[in-house]
Amino acid sequence: MLLFLFRLLASVPLPVLHAIGRVAGRIVYALPGKYRDRLQANASQAGYNSPAFARAAAAQAGAMIMELPKVWLRNTESLSKVVTDDDEVVKSALAEGRGILYLTPHLGCFEITARYLTQHGPITVMYRPPRKPVLAPVMDAARNTSGLKAVPANMQGVREFVRALKRGEAVGMLPDQVPTQGDGVWAPFFGRQAYTMTLAGKLAAQTGVAVILTAGERLPHGQGWRIHYVRLPDPLPANPADQALLINEAMEALIRRFPTQYLWSYKRYKVPEGAPPPPSTGL
Repeated sequence: MLLFLFRLLASVPLPVLHAIGRVAGRIVYALPGKYRDRLQANASQAGYNSPAFARAAAAQAGAMIMELPKVWLRNTESLSKVVTDDDEVVKSALAEGRGILYLTPHLGCFEITARYLTQHGPITVMYRPPRKPVLAPVMDAARNTSGLKAVPANMQGVREFVRALKRGEAVGMLPDQVPTQGDGVWAPFFGRQAYTMTLAGKLAAQTGVAVILTAGERLPHGQGWRIHYVRLPDPLPANPADQALLINEAMEALIRRFPTQYLWSYKRYKVPEGAPPPPSTGL
C-alpha cells in the first residue's frame, strides 16, 4: 500500500510536490514541540536567528520529504532535472584513477547526488535499514538503481567500501551522521562540539583515495537540483581530530551557500550512548 502511494506521488510534477512539501513543512513548524525547538536552536547556533529563516528551513525540509518518491522511483526523469557547474572537480579526480570518497551532508536533496554520480561509474553507498518494516518495500525499490549499490552501515558495509575503493570505484556516505560509540571524536560544528565520525578519514588514509564533499541544491519553482562539489585537501590530516575538524569546516562553508536547505532539525549535537562527554569548553 505504501509503495503504491509512493508510486502515485512520483507521478506528480516536481513543482507541485515541492509546493505541497513547503506548505506542509511550515504547518508542522507552526506547531509547538521538540521539532520546532531543535530546528530553532541548531539554526541559531549557526547564526541564523530570524523566525523567517526558521520557517524557510522548515519549508525546505517539507520539500525534501515530498521529492523523495520522485527521486527514488523516477530516476531518469529526476536526473534530467540535474545541473552542475563543478563537473571538472569530479573529472579531475577520476583521471587520477584511485577511487573517490564522496561525503554528502544532510543538505538539499542528498538522495539525488549518488544517482547523478552513476554516470561516472558504479558507486556504493551506506544506508541504515528502516526502523519500521512497512518502509522496507519502498526502500528496496529506491535502492534498485543501475550503478548504485547500497550496503548496510556496519562492518560488512565498511568492508564493501574498502573493496570498492581499492577497485578504483566511488563510495558515498553522510559525514554529519552521528556515529556510534567509539567511531567518532568531538569536533566543533558551527561553534559547538559535535560527535563526528572518523570513518571517512580512516577510509581515505587506508586506501589513498580522493575525498569530495557534495550536495544537491534544490532549485526554485521545482526546476530540479544543482550539484555542488568541493575537493578536500589531499592527503587529509593524519590525526582523527584534525580530520574531523577539517571536514566539519568544509561542511559549514558548503551549507552557508544555501543554508535554508540544511536539515537543521537533525539531532546533530546528541551524545551517543557510551561516548565520552564533550569538552566542557565546547558547550
